[in-house]
Amino acid sequence: MAVDIQTIGRLETLLRLYQTGYQSATIDQTVAKLTAMEISRLENELMKLTERLKVFEKRYGMSTEDFYQKFRAGELGDEMDFVEWSAFRDMHQHTAERLKILTQSEMQTVPE
Repeated sequence: MAVDIQTIGRLETLLRLYQTGYQSATIDQTVAKLTAMEISRLENELMKLTERLKVFEKRYGMSTEDFYQKFRAGELGDEMDFVEWSAFRDMHQHTAERLKILTQSEMQTVPE
């Protein structure tokens, strides 16, 4: 996934504007809504990935983290199921990290 330079530039511009003391209810509401939408999207994605991981856990009788340690250590071979399970575990991890970043930012408050 390529980084959208225009989006980054726009966000940096808004940050600089707000750092000067500028305030806008429209921007505040829009950012809050976008953040909430992204949190919801990530939660749904995480739920789907969790379900995919559970299928592998049931099939092979081990937790994803136990599998991942063994797989990374080369103890399980390179069956397609294991490669797929590993990929879903990585996707789950990255999605959880993004969700944590967004939810932590939502809990932070700025003193008035």
